[in-house]
Amino acid sequence: MVGTFALVFAGCGAIAVASSQPDIMGHGGVCAVFGLVIMVMIFATGHISGAHFNPAVTVAFAVIRRFSWREVPLYIAGQLLAATAAAFLLRFVLGTEANLGATITAPALTLAQAVTVEVTLTAFLMFVITGVATDSRAEGHLAGLAIGGTVAFCALMGGPLTGASMNPARSWGPALVTSEWAQHWLYWVAPIVGASAGALLYQWIRCGRTEPPPSDTTGCC
Repeated sequence: MVGTFALVFAGCGAIAVASSQPDIMGHGGVCAVFGLVIMVMIFATGHISGAHFNPAVTVAFAVIRRFSWREVPLYIAGQLLAATAAAFLLRFVLGTEANLGATITAPALTLAQAVTVEVTLTAFLMFVITGVATDSRAEGHLAGLAIGGTVAFCALMGGPLTGASMNPARSWGPALVTSEWAQHWLYWVAPIVGASAGALLYQWIRCGRTEPPPSDTTGCC
């Protein structure tokens, strides 16, 4: 909950600040904030809870049997509660500037294109997470840096297209507080499909190498 709260408060707050003060923080600055908050929160909480800040990541880990399905509902409930609390705090501080970063698709994109962007970006993210979190051959101590960097580059490319959510909880909080529900289902279905695909792809590429599940599974975003 702490990590998800920080993600929504800092990341979505950066979107609102960039909207009100464009000369101070542009698109690149917003992407940097998302990447940095993910990085530091993974380093801070990965050893405690696995640093799951994203329902899609939690589901994907369960799909590849690196996380218990019994714990999925509780983790998702915590993520949504934290995202909601962060969005309400942002509303108190910043009003409804830029709809507090609520995710919407660019008018030029068709629905199919928007779904494709979110699925693809989330697959990239989960591919990296699965690699650094579940494979002992990876540099696991650099997981926060790798995952935060992935969030940043995905946001740089996909932010202007779909908001580059990749995370149902990140979309849920601002949508609930600002009542911006346009195509909200997309930000649940596409990230969950994309994350599951990314995790399964890494499992396939690792050529069947199996290891016992770690006691703390690093997640993210």
